[in-house]
Amino acid sequence: MSESPYDPHARHYVQCLPFGAQLLGAQGAAPRTRFRLWAPSRRIVQVEIEGPDAAPEAAALIDMAPAGNGWFEAEAECGAGTRYRYRLDANLAVPDPASRFQPGDVHGPSEVIDARAYQWQNTEWRGRPWEEMVLYELHVGALGGYAGVQKRLPRIAGLGVTAIELMPLADFSGTRNWGYDGVLPYAPDSSYGRPDELKALIDCAHGLGLAVFLDVVYNHFGPDGNYLHEYAREFFRDDIATPWGPSIDFSRPEVRDFFCDNALYWINEYRFDGLRLDAVHAIGDTDWLRELADHVHGSVKHGRHVHLVLENEHNEANLLETHFDAQWNDDAHNALHVLLTGEQEGYYRAFTDKPIDKLARVLAEGFAYQGDASPVHDGAPRGERSAHLPPTVFVMFLQNHDQIGNRAFGERLRSLCAPQALLAATGLLLLSPQIPLLFMEEEYGSTQPFLFFTDYTGELADAVREGRRREFAKFAAFNDASARTRIPDPNDPQTFALSSPAYDEASDETGATRGTGDRDAWRHFYQSALAVRAKLITPRLAQTRALGVTVLASSSGRHANALVARWRLADGETLAIALNLTPDALPFPEHPDGMVIFETPPRARDRVNSYELPPYSLVAWMTGDVNSYALAHDARIADEREPQA
Repeated sequence: MSESPYDPHARHYVQCLPFGAQLLGAQGAAPRTRFRLWAPSRRIVQVEIEGPDAAPEAAALIDMAPAGNGWFEAEAECGAGTRYRYRLDANLAVPDPASRFQPGDVHGPSEVIDARAYQWQNTEWRGRPWEEMVLYELHVGALGGYAGVQKRLPRIAGLGVTAIELMPLADFSGTRNWGYDGVLPYAPDSSYGRPDELKALIDCAHGLGLAVFLDVVYNHFGPDGNYLHEYAREFFRDDIATPWGPSIDFSRPEVRDFFCDNALYWINEYRFDGLRLDAVHAIGDTDWLRELADHVHGSVKHGRHVHLVLENEHNEANLLETHFDAQWNDDAHNALHVLLTGEQEGYYRAFTDKPIDKLARVLAEGFAYQGDASPVHDGAPRGERSAHLPPTVFVMFLQNHDQIGNRAFGERLRSLCAPQALLAATGLLLLSPQIPLLFMEEEYGSTQPFLFFTDYTGELADAVREGRRREFAKFAAFNDASARTRIPDPNDPQTFALSSPAYDEASDETGATRGTGDRDAWRHFYQSALAVRAKLITPRLAQTRALGVTVLASSSGRHANALVARWRLADGETLAIALNLTPDALPFPEHPDGMVIFETPPRARDRVNSYELPPYSLVAWMTGDVNSYALAHDARIADEREPQA
């Protein structure tokens, strides 16, 4: 990085890369660019620089000199805005695998970018401590590109969210994609805007107190636009196949460096506050994951908060002990989803047996599966012991891009369960010591689907559409081939349109929604719970430990889908949450031994004080010398604006 992120006079940031197109010299000097490519499968490589009219005959070809170990390099008198390719032979020119921008999509030329051109405004921003995080996952394309997301930031910040998490931005084929089919991991996709527009979005978020995370995919490349096999076959293994093709070979230092430098690039040049690493279980190299974390933490200036979060089906608790801040807690989601919907197919089979007990273990110990045999893994053990870890290393969610978009019709929970049950589960999400993650628009009780979408044509479009439908053949609702034809075509533009929330202009600059109605009531619920979290829970989260969870019984004495969980907070006070996800009132064996800080439905505490936990309810209280009781009383749900069933 060229300048200290905390120098009050610093306004420009660049991560100097050892490959790709790197501008040389000081600003204002004659423009010159160094090009560097790892192409061990080729003996001759040229860099092809487009002329001003972009005609093929006007392109300049510059021989790249071999630099050892498969590297080629060259310098040219050109600057920002220059478009270039690497010419491999007379018939094949490819984009730069480390391209900073692809103005004409994945098959077109790369563009030389001057990272120093953007003048940052909020240069004193140092991020937020992990315990303060309330994450808000969103899809940039569905919200109108970088500029569209930026318009929504005041409302998101006004909700009580402290960080936005962008689904992957790596350049993909076409103009519509979930983001997990990227092929050029250094190039933010051009369909969302130019690099400086992404920087402006991040800069604006920082000015509003929002951290910004990026979801990165290091386990595979998408099916269209990846040319690495043409000049760097050594990038992949020939002995391990994945659903996306040959496995990436992380034993090679060039491959390891390619992705390590990518992480540093996003954090230092774009000033992201953290990364979420997609499906690291598919990488299969925990040593490299630790190496990546060491590189990132070693590059961050003292006093800056940068966080690394995993998605890891293997539940490897050891990675959370020293190297990574947190992991998405699929176990928490799956247990809650089964309790709310009763669904039992797919990976939910692993949570249908006593789901309330699994939720209890999640709240007490982190993972539900800690080396236990998993029915969706052919009975093999899954996970590691996690009870020694603090609850803040687990990211809890009720909805996210996977859990909605991987459904055939992209239904949100609002369409799948009783609204009051969803409110009670949401109260747990927002108030438990685990770190909450929301999915865009859920704070409005949205029923709009979020579907799987792509922008492929020809045979690839057919393969993606039919492959998507085959995935659901094992589900009872889609056993019949004709039923599967109802599953939306990912490549149909309407599929993307159905997944893109309209921007509501009836919002003032502070993020407050005008008018009344169901959307306002849902938002008020989230806003109130997050106000309680920010004032009473977040300041006490460091060193928090679970004290235990009790599963409650029905009037007949049988276990019910209800529990009471307790945690010891940093200052010795106790947070307790009682949750009832049944449609029946349950005997409650105690009075809350402290101050009630949140409840749903309104006045649920009155029945709790009469030793009864209402249907579909949540009551949270704190014991000890809790400060700010008056604020908590004002913030909790205690009026008629709560959404009604």
